Amino acid sequence: MFKKRDSVRKGFTLVELVVVVLILGILAAVAAPRMFDTAGNARENGTRQSLVVVRNAIDLYRAENTDYPAAATLATLLKPYLQGAFPQAQVGTNQDAVVISTSDSPITEVSGSGGWIYNEDTGEFCVNDAAYITKW
Repeated sequence: MFKKRDSVRKGFTLVELVVVVLILGILAAVAAPRMFDTAGNARENGTRQSLVVVRNAIDLYRAENTDYPAAATLATLLKPYLQGAFPQAQVGTNQDAVVISTSDSPITEVSGSGGWIYNEDTGEFCVNDAAYITKW
């Protein structure tokens, strides 16, 4: 007549599935920014590109004037060779367009403000941050 129902449950309840999806969502929200640091990569790539542009402008200036531009007026002297304003360093501790002069060769970080560091004797131009001077 009537069949007895099995007391063993097969499958998951809706609440269990929602809890699992919620836990996975929280894990993804915490882990994704660390795994996919696209903003950091974009800043690094932008700074690398700015380095190439400014270094090329320094070389063009030297080709026309037989010496490297003075550090004190670097942004002004390179204006004809750059499109737009002098770029800002987008990485490092000092993210600005200020250029600090140094006589160190190879260049080492100069403490204080200034996103860029420049040696007018050798024409070296780098980000004013120890982590990036040796990197690029």
